[in-house]
Amino acid sequence: VAYRTAWVHDVLGLETEAVAYYERSLAGTGLGAEDRRGALLGLGSTYRVLGRYGQAVETLRLGIEEFPDDGALQTFLAMALFNTEEHHEAMRLLLRLVASTSDDPHVQKYRPAIEHYAKDLHETM
Repeated sequence: VAYRTAWVHDVLGLETEAVAYYERSLAGTGLGAEDRRGALLGLGSTYRVLGRYGQAVETLRLGIEEFPDDGALQTFLAMALFNTEEHHEAMRLLLRLVASTSDDPHVQKYRPAIEHYAKDLHETM
């Protein structure tokens, strides 16, 4: 119930009020995996919208630890990392995500190069 209440508050633009419900839902043990994934994403995103960037990064990293293949969590983490001026890591996440999920044949043609440079954008050779 707390997770659904948080989500409704978020949708209504009541992000500040949503936080306590997200936190309560994550503190308990009643969430299934998909709802937990959604709560971690929702809370991390809400922290970011509220300018609580450090908490956003922390929450979204936790989400990725639990759900490492979730591209939405990775994308929202990249946005939060941008806000904390961790641009290199944000770009690394997004480049790896694009390389691994894009159906664009041109991206796939250059996938090895994109993945290589995602490790270190300062490398030139």
